[in-house]
Amino acid sequence: MNDSRAAVSSIGARLPATPVIEVRNLKKHFPIRKGIFSRTAGHVLAVDGVSFHVAPGETLGLVGESGCGKSTVGRTLLKLLEPTSGQILTRGEDITTLDGEAIKPYRRRMQMIYQDPYASLNPRMSAAQIVGEPLVIHGVGTDAERRERVRWLFERVGLRPELMQAYPHEFSGGQRQRVGIARALALSPELIVGDEPVSALDVSIQAQIINLMMDLQDEFKLSYLFVAHDLAVVQHISHRVAVMYLGQIVEMTDKKRLFEEPLHPYTEALLSAVPIPKASARQRRRIILTGDVPSPINPPPGCHFHTRCPYAHARCRVETPALREVTPGHLAACHLHDGGVRLPLAAPAAA
Repeated sequence: MNDSRAAVSSIGARLPATPVIEVRNLKKHFPIRKGIFSRTAGHVLAVDGVSFHVAPGETLGLVGESGCGKSTVGRTLLKLLEPTSGQILTRGEDITTLDGEAIKPYRRRMQMIYQDPYASLNPRMSAAQIVGEPLVIHGVGTDAERRERVRWLFERVGLRPELMQAYPHEFSGGQRQRVGIARALALSPELIVGDEPVSALDVSIQAQIINLMMDLQDEFKLSYLFVAHDLAVVQHISHRVAVMYLGQIVEMTDKKRLFEEPLHPYTEALLSAVPIPKASARQRRRIILTGDVPSPINPPPGCHFHTRCPYAHARCRVETPALREVTPGHLAACHLHDGGVRLPLAAPAAA
C-alpha cells in the first residue's frame, strides 16, 4: 500500500493515500453442525466477499435489512470474529492472521460502540471503571492519570463527573450510550465501528448522540464505520454509503448520489420507503418488494436479489454481477447497467 495515491482497489474505486481500514474480499461463514459428532452440514454465508475502505476522517455508512451481514462485517474487521477468508488492512498493514498479543497494539486503533447501551456495560462495574478499563488493559498511565483521563472523557461526552461512581442501572439509555462512547474514546482510536448505536434510543436522544459523534469526529479526526438500517440517520452522518444485501455490497457511493440517483434496484426499493417532506425535483414511486430475504445458508444463484427484483431477466438468474464503477465514484453490482438502463426512481418527474 505504499505509494498508493495511484492505487486502485479490486472493485475499481481509487483509494486515499493510506486508508484507516481496508477490507478485501472479506468472507465470514459460520458452520452448521449436526449430529452427535457435530459434523459440518453446511454454512451460513453471513459475509460473502465484501471489499471497501474508510479514509481518515470519513464516515462510511453500511446499510441493509436485518440479517444482511452488516454487523458481522463490523465485528470481523475488528477481529472480534475471525474471518473465513479475505484481507483486513489497517494503515496498509495486514492484520488478518494476527491474534493474541500480536493484535493488541492494533486494537488501540479500532474501537466499537454497541447497539444495546445496557447489555454492553458490565453491571458490576462503576461507570468510571468501565471507561477506564481499556486504559488498564493496555497499561496506559498511572492510576492518577487514568482517573483524570476518565474525568475528562465524561465531560467531553456530556456527562457530569459526579456520575463516575454510578452503576449502569442508574443511568438513562442515552447516558449509558454516552458511557459507551467515552469507553470507545479512551485509547484515542483512529476508527470507531458503530453497530447501530442509536437504534435502541428514543428519537430525541438519537439526534443528541448523532450530533455528539459528529462533534467528536471533527475534534479528534475520527473515522467511522456506521452500521445502521435507518436511512435518515445514515444520510445525516455519512460521507459515503455502502448498501448490503445477503452478505454482499450491491452499491457504494457518496451519500448525495446514492439518495438522488440509486443504481441498484434494491437501493431503489429502500429509498422509496423514506418519507419525502416536500415536493422533490425527482419522481419517487413506492416499491413493495415481494417475498422474503432468501436464506444465507443457500442463497440464490446469479444475482442474490433476482428473486425479488422487479427488473430481473434471464442473465440475472445465472450470472453473479460484479461490483463495478458504473459512473465515476459510483459502484453497483447490477447487470442492468451493462446496457445503460436508468432506474425509474431516478427518472425526472413528469411535467
